[in-house]
Amino acid sequence: MKVVKELFGELKGENVYSFTLENSSGMKVSCITLGCIITDINVPDKDGKLENVVLGFDNIESYIQDSPYFGAVCGRVAGRISNGRFELDGQTYELPKNDQNNHLHGGPEAFDQKLWDAKEIKENGVIGVEFLYISKDGENGYPGNLSVKITYTLNEQNELMISYSATTDKKTLVNLTNHSYFNLSGNIKDDILSHKLQVKSNKILELNDHVVPTGEFLDVANTPFDFREEKKIEEAISSNHEQIKLVGQGIDHPFLLNDHHNGEITLMDEKSGRKLIVETDQQSVVIYTSNMMEDTFDIRGIKARKYLGVCLETQGLPDSINHPQFSPCILKAGEEYNTSTIYKFTVSE
Repeated sequence: MKVVKELFGELKGENVYSFTLENSSGMKVSCITLGCIITDINVPDKDGKLENVVLGFDNIESYIQDSPYFGAVCGRVAGRISNGRFELDGQTYELPKNDQNNHLHGGPEAFDQKLWDAKEIKENGVIGVEFLYISKDGENGYPGNLSVKITYTLNEQNELMISYSATTDKKTLVNLTNHSYFNLSGNIKDDILSHKLQVKSNKILELNDHVVPTGEFLDVANTPFDFREEKKIEEAISSNHEQIKLVGQGIDHPFLLNDHHNGEITLMDEKSGRKLIVETDQQSVVIYTSNMMEDTFDIRGIKARKYLGVCLETQGLPDSINHPQFSPCILKAGEEYNTSTIYKFTVSE
């Protein structure tokens, strides 16, 4: 197992570095110090051929100008905060709006656009990278100095673990996720419509016209959102269900997870044989089928378009601070935010 550090590019006069983790079976995970972005995950297909299974770019400029959060850590708060506003201990906080009338993924120039400190990890049969960033009090409107640590580790079982931790000196909001777009066909040979998805979830959050939770939970039974038995993604998004049409004929919804660290999310591409199992301690996963991806840029020579990737964003419920019935994503001084998600890559038998 080895970790290779290389210069990836430069941003505002500062170097951006790439770290590539490789285990003895040849699986490789590459990530950069800009936004903790995962640029590549190379895993074998059923014939042993290694190919990249996430969307990304080979240069800094594309990540800054074109990226719809490819591979990045989103924060302080993943997802949308309605009207760019929340109240905490009687004080109203106004946040910058970067998604129509909403605050999205921590706002403009949030964690995905920051340069993080990084160091290699080699211990206990795993290799990895530890990323550190301090978000100053008032950054993008949030209270408190927030110290954040993100760790990516790879083991010999082709498992990538992402661990998130944070502390604050003042009560604030934290809800972190990774925004990788998965495409198990390898090197974007196909879209993700024929991928099979299975999710241990009985309920989703209903969204309003601004793609923000209404506060209502919808039962997945007899809807396109029922992935309790595996089915092709295209079966769901070909539906005329109003929630499917609402987000550009696709899925961009939080699924409440029934189980944790027990194979709760499975994605499979039959043609390549690749299979991804996602396990987490988080309350939900936002599944996004890239139905709002524009065709205004290229992804490593491939014209961007709808349905080229599927995001499996494990996180707390979006906009929870504005819905008393949701578990709030509040972090108090003296407490520590901790969560982890494991991505297990294998091939179907």
